[in-house]
Amino acid sequence: MKWLNGNRMNLLLVVFVVAIVFLGGRAKADFTFGETTNLGPVVNGQYDEMNPSISADELELYFMSRRPGGFSNWDIWVAKRASLSDSWEEPVNLGPTVNSSNGNWEPCISADGLELYFSANRSGNLGGVDIWVALRSTKDEPWGNPVNLGPTVNSSKSDGCPSVSSDGLELYFRSNRSGGYGYHDLYVSKRPTNNEPWGNPVNLDPPVSGPDVEGHPSISTDGLTLFFTSDRLNKSRGWDPDIWLTRRETKNSPWNEPIRLGPSVNTTYDEISPSISADGCTLYFSEPEDRAFHPGGYGRADLYQAAVIPIVDFNGDGIVDAADMCIMVDHWGENYPLCDIGPTPLGDGVVDVEDLKVLAEHLFEEVPLVP
Repeated sequence: MKWLNGNRMNLLLVVFVVAIVFLGGRAKADFTFGETTNLGPVVNGQYDEMNPSISADELELYFMSRRPGGFSNWDIWVAKRASLSDSWEEPVNLGPTVNSSNGNWEPCISADGLELYFSANRSGNLGGVDIWVALRSTKDEPWGNPVNLGPTVNSSKSDGCPSVSSDGLELYFRSNRSGGYGYHDLYVSKRPTNNEPWGNPVNLDPPVSGPDVEGHPSISTDGLTLFFTSDRLNKSRGWDPDIWLTRRETKNSPWNEPIRLGPSVNTTYDEISPSISADGCTLYFSEPEDRAFHPGGYGRADLYQAAVIPIVDFNGDGIVDAADMCIMVDHWGENYPLCDIGPTPLGDGVVDVEDLKVLAEHLFEEVPLVP
């Protein structure tokens, strides 16, 4: 409100901060991306590493690799670390129970760490590539024998790139089955509980699926943002995918028009297989083939990460203060994208207390000015 003077505004800020401290909880902001960094030579090597899947606690990183010591041309490996501040340890092959001799790709670890979905070409397949799942009783137990998800999910065509929701009730994947819009479309299969079978897959439809190649979905913890790969803008260069995201207001709402991630993530190289961390603060992804010629790479395909940085300096003056609070108050209750910064990662369609929580966490911080 323009009539609020500085003293009243500062008092209001203090009241909001105190209220949030006593209410507890954290929200995350609308975001941009920090500098992309290579995961380093322990995880990456001279061989191909692709399709990361980060565990909910970010202490296990599953990926596919051609490195020596595997059982096929592509195997699934896991790198672990003791804490978020520790370095990644030497990756370990998941062994012949999970990895077959005919190719094992695109792992996805469930939120509880007890289910590992992946795609494979092995005995028992219904099509060229099928989605399988391996289970374990605890995180300290070995993986059991993988099970094909069966003809409800898998088709006679190619089905892969699984991504399971945090509640375990939605499974996103790509398929080139008949009835789609392009060469590969995105689908979702649902189940009422974790103990019931997956239902019939449903195409995500335009504007998500289209006449292009869509794949590598990664669903956010709140189930409202879907990261994925598409080559929809790069047809002139052949298959040249970028990472995109689409948003929905609720889990029952349709998906909105996809947004292409910015140049700190997407480059003139290929960017594929996003994996968003459970807290929404880090995006893991891979860059295949071309990255051999990119400075800082270790092989033909490497794994990377980019920090998710909240945007809270609404007026761009370099500090989060009363002026930004006034902008939020002016648009309270509206669908105003600039101030719709919570919950993670792209707000919920209305400026409300969730956005206020995010702003309060960053009050009086100085932020770099965008040139």
